[in-house]
Amino acid sequence: MIRETAADSALELAAKRLERAIGALEQRLARGPKAGGGDLFERPDAPPGLADELERARARERELETAGAEASAALGRAIQEIRAALNGAAPEER
Repeated sequence: MIRETAADSALELAAKRLERAIGALEQRLARGPKAGGGDLFERPDAPPGLADELERARARERELETAGAEASAALGRAIQEIRAALNGAAPEER
């Protein structure tokens, strides 16, 4: 059985929070501006700091994508090493 590391769990939780935030934003955008409300980020009833929060979420999304790509590459290398060990060969150096 493979155990999740704390980093994997934290990454999954962060991804879920980001998905929920994006979903809430999409719902709000789908409802459209209220009468006389204008842009979502400039409306008087918009939560304070909404634009900043969105930018932070986008930055975090980029960080998570990078971390995911790095994890995928590391997993690929580990798979190669395991296959090489099972076949009795030394892994290729990169």
